[in-house]
Amino acid sequence: MPSIHRSALAAALVTGTLLAASACGPDGPAGGAGTPAPPPAADASAPATPGGVIGGITLPSGLPSSLLEGLPKSWDDLKKWKFDDWDKWASKHVFNNPVVKDFWNPDKMGDAKPADPAPPTAKPAAADGVTDPEPPVVKAVQVPRPYLKQPSGKVFFSAQGGRGNCSATVIADPQHPGRSNLVWTAAHCVHEGKGGTFYKDLVFVPAYNNSGASSGGRKAPLAELAPLGTWWADQVVTSPQWMVEGGSTGDAANQYDFAVMRVHNQNDTGKSLEETVGSAAPVWFDAPRDQLKVSAVGYPLVKPFDGQELYKCDGGKPTRLSFDAKRPSMLTIGCDMTQGASGGGWFATMPDGRTALVSNTSIGTQDHTSLSGPYLETVAKQALDWISRKQ
Repeated sequence: MPSIHRSALAAALVTGTLLAASACGPDGPAGGAGTPAPPPAADASAPATPGGVIGGITLPSGLPSSLLEGLPKSWDDLKKWKFDDWDKWASKHVFNNPVVKDFWNPDKMGDAKPADPAPPTAKPAAADGVTDPEPPVVKAVQVPRPYLKQPSGKVFFSAQGGRGNCSATVIADPQHPGRSNLVWTAAHCVHEGKGGTFYKDLVFVPAYNNSGASSGGRKAPLAELAPLGTWWADQVVTSPQWMVEGGSTGDAANQYDFAVMRVHNQNDTGKSLEETVGSAAPVWFDAPRDQLKVSAVGYPLVKPFDGQELYKCDGGKPTRLSFDAKRPSMLTIGCDMTQGASGGGWFATMPDGRTALVSNTSIGTQDHTSLSGPYLETVAKQALDWISRKQ
């Protein structure tokens, strides 16, 4: 398949948001692919803003005014935030995810399918020199089983449009070495974006379908799908940019499309996630772009994939993609993985030889020729620092 030059990419890019055009209801698909999901519900107790520019931040219209509480004066000022600033922001946007024991079963996990996504509204910023030609397509290959020692897994959640799923990665916790309960994924896998709310019933399943019991359309018990248990999210942090702009107001928000979750096993074993899985990837912030050779991992779900197998694309040196030149250009690699791989980890080798996470899948092309993920720098590092210290 020929690659698409960035000048033609505007019409080809699609968001990785799994329920962007969902037809799913509480019990699975209800109206066929392409049926729009209802818009995020605004906070009824807070009047909506008219949009415009407040400080240095351009705000979409219709945001609940409560979202303005705690915002920095500009996105540049966000880079100066300390722990207390993140803590105040989080206190205004509380994540509530009570455990519903045995909620996630094989049938519900099987119903959690991404719908057809919609094209983005923004065009790549080709004129500013931060967007490169698209790299050659790379064919995804299956990761050999077993998955038990790998830090990858799947995220499941409930949203207004139904149930969705993403991919995710167990990451090292700087404050709790060897005992991490932290998971890295995409912002659109945990939050609606643009003044919306966090998703519900948010869980992480490490080593999903480790034995292959549900491969080939077979039914499998939960013990086979989740051999290391179901881990419910207690805390979530994502970028303020995604919460203000994400989903439907343009694709600059995808340049900050990342999230970190703190999780616990609903059947407490006394062991941390890292101890249970046997691995956790360190996060490499401000990684030198010209020295990276990146591999992306995930559970793609849209055909020709079925969401039951872990795949990898060895994409090599990433190119750049930008919708807003003031923000860090996204990393782009050739890869034919489809929706469902969203949130999956991108890995590279650090100078000390360790394999580290350097990004996560955010968006891709409609023809499934490439994937793009956020470049992780100051804001992402601050978010991890906050949730690591916030025990």
